[in-house]
Amino acid sequence: MSVHKNTLLLIASIVWLAAGVNIARIGLEAYAAGHLTLLNVVLSAVVGIVFWSFIFGKLVVKHTARITGYEEERHFFLKFFDVPAFVIMAVMMTGGISIRAFGLAPEGFIAVFYTGLGCALALAGLRFARMWLREVRVTRA
Repeated sequence: MSVHKNTLLLIASIVWLAAGVNIARIGLEAYAAGHLTLLNVVLSAVVGIVFWSFIFGKLVVKHTARITGYEEERHFFLKFFDVPAFVIMAVMMTGGISIRAFGLAPEGFIAVFYTGLGCALALAGLRFARMWLREVRVTRA
């Protein structure tokens, strides 16, 4: 179950891209249910920019530096994140599922927030992929 350290970046890319696309899909479905307005689209963009700028953009840089700094070449495949990142992910997933399952937020909020959050997560996945490609090129050179 061990992989090359650069593969950890690819795993992170796949996980974050899948999560982002799924969450954005939920938001877009809520938009399709009658919440598509210019104001909501702008608010989704603001949510995405805030999450990217203050959380996910920094997270990609932090975890890329941690992974590429490993001295050993092979690692357990779940080491693409550290324990605090897994805890944050679990809390976010539990919160998001709870909000929808118990109807704690109106569908308009789901449209705005989930679309912005999902796009920021997907962008993190794409950036992890870019970091993976960069590291693969450096390793082969």
